[in-house]
Amino acid sequence: MASEPIITARARTDADDNLIEAEEPLASFHLRAGGKLPGPIVTPALLELVRKARRSGKRLSRAIRAQDSQDRIATWVEVVPGRAGTIVNLSAWTVQDIPEPGRAADIDRLALVRHLAGLTARLDARQHLLAVDWTASDLDRVGEAMLTGVGQPWTDFVAIADNGGRSPVDWRMSDGARAEVSGSMRQWAVHLAPLGPGGTGSAGFELYLVPDQPLADDPPAPSRKPDRSAGIGRDIAPVLRQPVSRIIANAETIRSQLSGPLAEEYSNYAADIAAAGEHLLALIDDLTTLEMVEDEDFNPAPDHIDLADVARRAGGILGMRAKERGIILDFPKDAEKVPAIGEFRRTLQVLLNLVGNAIRYSPEGGQVWIRAVASGERAQVVVADQGEGLDADEQRRVFAKFERLGRSGDGGSGLGLYISRRLAEAMGGTLTVESARGQGARFTLDLPGGPDASG
Repeated sequence: MASEPIITARARTDADDNLIEAEEPLASFHLRAGGKLPGPIVTPALLELVRKARRSGKRLSRAIRAQDSQDRIATWVEVVPGRAGTIVNLSAWTVQDIPEPGRAADIDRLALVRHLAGLTARLDARQHLLAVDWTASDLDRVGEAMLTGVGQPWTDFVAIADNGGRSPVDWRMSDGARAEVSGSMRQWAVHLAPLGPGGTGSAGFELYLVPDQPLADDPPAPSRKPDRSAGIGRDIAPVLRQPVSRIIANAETIRSQLSGPLAEEYSNYAADIAAAGEHLLALIDDLTTLEMVEDEDFNPAPDHIDLADVARRAGGILGMRAKERGIILDFPKDAEKVPAIGEFRRTLQVLLNLVGNAIRYSPEGGQVWIRAVASGERAQVVVADQGEGLDADEQRRVFAKFERLGRSGDGGSGLGLYISRRLAEAMGGTLTVESARGQGARFTLDLPGGPDASG
């Protein structure tokens, strides 16, 4: 039977990423770090993970480190996104004294390992898998296998060099060893961080796989005609995403003044850096998706979905953004169901773009309506706003690539609606707009209806 991590503490956040409930010891740590209950999350690593889970709608887990004026803590965090925020589960909470200068090198080494790791896993005291997370694309195969094999020894999935195929009994035999991973041409170094009193691993381990070199770029396919723009998403995105993410994380650390007091103007400057980084990450994602939808071999994976449920999820994810501008989101009620055929992730992506635009262009204190309806053998979601609206010429241009209709300074790429229409069409649907100057806009996503859609 698979082992389960023992939950140390639970917490809950709202759609604004405020910590609204927290058990000990997280509650005391949060308060010592300058936070309030309820109030904004003040631990940057936790805030980053909560934001990522809420925006992606995916359950995420990883190890985080933080410190206040008294202690340096380490814990494994699992964030489960919900309709109105997230549930946070913490396990293996350990406390260390803030290291003296003589121990700083060991701490720095582990911090570097965490930064470079392509895969992170949480193990129990027997070195059996509890959870896994990875960022390296050449570890997709082993990462998926580990997720399926939770409860098994991690050595069932990673071949340690020169050990004759034996599973090590003592974790020290694996720490620092070289390893080969199925599906990856790179060599990997194994790093194990023991948890629990005295560093014995009595509370389990953190496993890190660190590559010996950066991931090589894929050579261009021989049949492909040379094109300066081809591969921009695939080639540039992996190179840019990690350093930009680090810039955002470091800027958030400075902005939150976790490392010490800071003049207000510098804190505001750090917030501007973080915001610019977020815009750049969004542009990177847009370019990656653009290349995907324009690939002649692109095919979504259609499935039976509930359009009303997808609409509710989009509204929940963007609730914080709407609240910041005093905008009310009116989305389908829990009991409403509208069966449709489409890929859940791509449909959610389209609705996030439509609802996000509606929030952006509605006046402060306004309202955005999201309606899901079945119409014969079709299923539809309508997103309506109270913005300035579009004239006939703007409606013809609004779905064009890089079209921003004269907008400037909002961080948009002009790709969102173009990509959304391509995704809708790839799923056998359409994306249309009805509008008039001064009367807002109504965007309609139309997809094939699912079973009982006409009833």
